[in-house]
Amino acid sequence: MSTDSRPIRADRSPVWISSSKWIFVGVGLVLALVPFIWMISTSFRSEKDLFGNPASLFPTEWTLHGYQGVWEQLPFVLLLFNTVIFAGVTTVLTLLFDSMCAYALARLDFRGKNICFWLVLVTLMVPFQVTLIPVFIELFHFGWLNTYQGLIIPRATSAFGIFLFRQFFVSIPRELDEAARIDGASHLRIYAQIILPLAKPAIATVAVLNFTALWNDLLWPLVVTSAPEMRTLPAGLALFGGQHVTDHAVLLAGAVISLIPIALAFFLAQRYFVAGVATTGLK
Repeated sequence: MSTDSRPIRADRSPVWISSSKWIFVGVGLVLALVPFIWMISTSFRSEKDLFGNPASLFPTEWTLHGYQGVWEQLPFVLLLFNTVIFAGVTTVLTLLFDSMCAYALARLDFRGKNICFWLVLVTLMVPFQVTLIPVFIELFHFGWLNTYQGLIIPRATSAFGIFLFRQFFVSIPRELDEAARIDGASHLRIYAQIILPLAKPAIATVAVLNFTALWNDLLWPLVVTSAPEMRTLPAGLALFGGQHVTDHAVLLAGAVISLIPIALAFFLAQRYFVAGVATTGLK
């Protein structure tokens, strides 16, 4: 009786399939990076070089004219400060209000809880532009146009954040709540000392998504603010390109600088994203 001592190997995909996957990934990566490379390189080009050879990815003559013009032709520090206040404060308030609402929907038992949750989901189907005019009218009556509170308060909560937090909180074992109540902990203490420390992946996800959306938001600051001293970076750059003879190097240099905080936010929160994916299947 003969036995085959050769090890059993798992079936492997053909070499051409593995190669094709890497080819598609490489092509997608190139298509995604080319606009960013062109934007960064154009910020170091002169107008003559840009219009003389617009298809070139790299300048024939490197210049810092664009980055010098950002500080000379734009109130860049003021625009950056307004953007930090708008995106930063709004993101913090969003994390607070969304997580508190999600805690009530996920961990508390009260009549109409499911109806409240479905109403939150329904608001996800309503485009922001539908409520833009009514909210603008309310801000006008409050006297909040061209103010930080007018920029921040209407954006201080989001239905998507509530949904994401609620789904994450539901996955946390309720035995933790019961053990804390035995020790005399209140709902506020359970929320602050038990639920939130376990929800770092959800907090990082909501924070990065909201911060990115608010940092790049153009429509809302354009509607709520008309004074130059209250404009954010996207609005300031857009109006700079529309009111003056556009210096593309300056415009793109401002765009490159404005991308740095978003890139840092993604890099800092990357490990929390990985942790959230890794713990998704755990009970």
